[in-house]
Amino acid sequence: PQGFHPGSEIANLTVLGYDVAEVFEGRGSLEAASMGIPIDENEMAMRCNIICIENEKIKNHSAGHISNEEATELIKYLQQNITDERVKFFPGVSYRHLLKITGADKRIKCTPPHDVPGTDYLDVMIQAECDEAESTADLLNALILESQELLSNHPINLKRIAEGKDPANSIWPWSPGYKPSMNTMQELYGFSSGKVISAVDLIRGIGVYAGLEPILVEGATGLYDTNYEGKVHAAIEALKENDFVFLHIEASDEAGHEGDVALKIKTIEYLDNRVIKPLLDSLSSINDDVAIALLPDHPTPCRIRTHTAQPVPFVIYKPGQQPDGVEQFDEFAVKCGAYGELKKDEFIK
Repeated sequence: PQGFHPGSEIANLTVLGYDVAEVFEGRGSLEAASMGIPIDENEMAMRCNIICIENEKIKNHSAGHISNEEATELIKYLQQNITDERVKFFPGVSYRHLLKITGADKRIKCTPPHDVPGTDYLDVMIQAECDEAESTADLLNALILESQELLSNHPINLKRIAEGKDPANSIWPWSPGYKPSMNTMQELYGFSSGKVISAVDLIRGIGVYAGLEPILVEGATGLYDTNYEGKVHAAIEALKENDFVFLHIEASDEAGHEGDVALKIKTIEYLDNRVIKPLLDSLSSINDDVAIALLPDHPTPCRIRTHTAQPVPFVIYKPGQQPDGVEQFDEFAVKCGAYGELKKDEFIK
């Protein structure tokens, strides 16, 4: 939608038909729902990446896709050593974590780290958008600098450097908000039950607020090596008992952020061969007719390594529906499709 940054939180809320101007309260609050962490009325939640800074520049947004075990130890170390009682860190998955601050003001300008690889980090520190938010911006910027001091010589990072890996040597908080208020998809669209399947806390959190029960799949990583077969199996089983399943696969987006063209092609081939084909082949095991929609949430071109706001291609399959004349699925052919360009809740409806 116009006026919003093309982040995954905005894109996926819009795919599901929500008016983001009414419901969006930051990425952190959505991820908190997935993690089972409550947000009190006086708390602000934020996504908190741990990132790699090299020569004063943001090298990457993921600290080289650090492992869950390493990241959890670093986040717990920060919580133990940062003494401000207003600040609470919660470990998530890989580089994606949660920060809650009591009594904070969300009217601050934050830059997602995946948008600015190669940028001097001091040029994209947090800025207050009004006088009342100055103390919040100051606190967060102080936390970034303090984290760099604490993490620089942590044994995990020294070991990563010795192994030729990127250190996780800074936090990077962004996307602030309070507790959101959302109608469920059951209330909006009248179906009885639904599930969400994703390796990403953000998507599971959107699902929680949307009334979808998360399904956790062993081996789901959010990267190219995710358990595609396990996620498809979970989706098929869920479709036997539920009206709606939101199956989300992150791999191509991460390849785009890495600027890795060959890997992105491989992830799309995996999606085709290891997700779409077995899903279609298994429809006969489900008694009901199943409609399928396939689409990205946003583009992530390898050339610029971040999201863009162009409309995304989609295909909708319904048993018995007469197809239009488009015979291949890409950004260009679909412009001749029968649906044209859909906006707001037109896609989900």
